[in-house]
Amino acid sequence: MLPSITGQYLARYQRLDTGDPAAAPLPVTGAQRRFLLVRSLDPAGRADIVPMFFAFPRGTVEAARLRAAAGHLAARHPVLRSQARVVRGTPVLRPGPVDVPLEHVTPAPGEDAEDALRRTLAGWVTEGPPLRLFLAQGGPRAEEELLAVVLDHTACDGQSLARIVEELGAAYRDRLGPDDLSPAQAAAELAAYKDAVLGQLDAEDRAASPRALAYWGERLRTAREQAPLPGTRAVTAELPTGAAESRLPSPPTGVPFPALLDACRAAAATLFGAGQVPPIGYPWGGRPAGAEPVIGCFLNTVVFPADTHGTQAPEVTATQWWDDLDRADTPFDEVVRAARAGGSAWSGRLDGLLTVDDSRHRIPLRLGATVGREVHIDGRQVRAPFAVSATQGPELHLRMVWDRSILDDESASDAFRALCAALPADAPVH
Repeated sequence: MLPSITGQYLARYQRLDTGDPAAAPLPVTGAQRRFLLVRSLDPAGRADIVPMFFAFPRGTVEAARLRAAAGHLAARHPVLRSQARVVRGTPVLRPGPVDVPLEHVTPAPGEDAEDALRRTLAGWVTEGPPLRLFLAQGGPRAEEELLAVVLDHTACDGQSLARIVEELGAAYRDRLGPDDLSPAQAAAELAAYKDAVLGQLDAEDRAASPRALAYWGERLRTAREQAPLPGTRAVTAELPTGAAESRLPSPPTGVPFPALLDACRAAAATLFGAGQVPPIGYPWGGRPAGAEPVIGCFLNTVVFPADTHGTQAPEVTATQWWDDLDRADTPFDEVVRAARAGGSAWSGRLDGLLTVDDSRHRIPLRLGATVGREVHIDGRQVRAPFAVSATQGPELHLRMVWDRSILDDESASDAFRALCAALPADAPVH
């Protein structure tokens, strides 16, 4: 049997290790490998970025103090001051000096702050710091300004965002900067990050067992992406993506994840027709056992084959999902290889994405005495034909965005209605 992709990567990385912790490149997780591969295959070389937008009363954000606070985070967390490099054919992260730019974004004639930020982020240059700040005047309300805290996805996952927001606010409150972190503290954080990534890679290598790969080969044997490639349709709308959202009643313990998967199946059936098995991805996982809760990108993308041949009982989806979770640590690239070895024609592209958040665990960004109001800015590029975000709380907040160069607005809107209709308010909790 061929060595696992992760095992091969670990062997190549170990040959790069110079033994000097301060100078050695850092290994990348399977999740980071995926983002770097997707970037390299993108015709425009676009990076996946994760922006958070906050509205503050105009004039309350002290730019120099904020940039210093962000610099303190980058000094503490190696991934926030590292850039992706390929060394002897091996993808790594190369730590560098602290550099967190804060750009004042000025709207062009006819633009508001949201337009200006959307335009600015569309021009994100891959080469550069993984953490960047943007401040634009003229928010959704005239008396506000918009702050964008933006990260390269290779530097963060969903579990990292809350900690970044919390630590950024604390550093701002305490007027900390990069020089307030001692060399000993920086070295300890560097060692903890590297240990966590190596622990993750060990777990991923074990998860690529013959039995797990055979499972995924059979599970995805009939899966194949149904959406055409981006750019198939001419975009006549002003924005490259469309969006829809709805708030639905939710059980006290939230809507069960399998029910959300079935809702995405309903959306996919509307978009691509019955009798298909479009692949839909969702993030899952966590830090390896015993590792420090470092900031980084550890969540694997798990693939759900959304079989649209007919209606499926909720308990069947739930059982399949639990079986999938038993092999959820198998890295995405290993899963793609296993699927293709099992006879699937799937290329590795995803037809949809699902992310789930809990609003009760969100921490607001507090800068001094002022708490920012988190806002959404629609119209930004999306990496999949459609992406669904479900925010659990007192009610279920559903948002769906779609790539207008692949899907037309009418079909996408129909799919969103099908998604919402597939989530009855009295869905049983599994």
